Amino acid sequence: MQTYDRRPFLAVAPTAATAKALQALNCVYKDTALGLIVMAPSFQVIPADMLFEFIVTITHADFFNYTALTLSPQKIYEFYHQAEDKTYRYKTNIFVLSNLTGASRAAGTNKTLFLSALYSAGSDADKVEYLVLSDGGLMQLTSDSDITDPISQQLNADATVLPVFVHQDDVPAIVPPPGLVETPERGLLLTSDIPDDVFALIRLLPIRADDNDFSFIDDNGIAKEHHPIFQVRFKNRSTFWRYINKNTRTVNSTEPDPLPLTYFGNAGSKQKPSEGLVKAEKSGTKITRLLSEIFI
Repeated sequence: MQTYDRRPFLAVAPTAATAKALQALNCVYKDTALGLIVMAPSFQVIPADMLFEFIVTITHADFFNYTALTLSPQKIYEFYHQAEDKTYRYKTNIFVLSNLTGASRAAGTNKTLFLSALYSAGSDADKVEYLVLSDGGLMQLTSDSDITDPISQQLNADATVLPVFVHQDDVPAIVPPPGLVETPERGLLLTSDIPDDVFALIRLLPIRADDNDFSFIDDNGIAKEHHPIFQVRFKNRSTFWRYINKNTRTVNSTEPDPLPLTYFGNAGSKQKPSEGLVKAEKSGTKITRLLSEIFI
């Protein structure tokens, strides 16, 4: 992690309202290679109900090539609400990551705090790359689930030993105002503070009632001396690697199991797949597997 830097492909910035609030509280925001830091004076009281939000945007296409759960389109929909004479704008498939709903791993001094929620069990409506629980293990779908023979891979037989990766359940349900119909099921309401190019939203509140380790102020409203460190982990994509003769363009073979895609290096001693978006092999409109091509 000493050489890791997420800034070439992923940007994080406070919303205008959060930047204004931090300034009013004499706090300092700092963008770092690993994420972000907010520093508060040791005497500053932070209101328990103050909301802090940070916008995550993607700045390089390679993020979409190598990161799971980036295939679903993030579309913007506009709806006019006649009762309020107001237009509501929603963007689908936006992850909302919060210390109020985040999950943890381990306990005591080894406790690790994630902003992604707990995983859930799978369903027949699950899509390729969804992360689901099965008999205590963590599975990643390598096809859509509503096909004749859905396929998946087990990431670990014990889900609790893995990080809590960003996953489909981090996309919240949309709750439109009464009378507004046909809105998308999941996504985020866009406001003057949340730009159209948002990929994810980090939403933090000072106190979490059911797990104080996620709180970042003490009983006096002062920032904790031993402050929490929140983690956001994205799962890298896994695909079936297909080897193609670069002269004849014929398929030589295809790996029987999915292999991880990495920007640096490759899986074992195998040749790295060609750069570019993966190919989705389909049956009708359903994805049966994701393919990466390797020309040899």
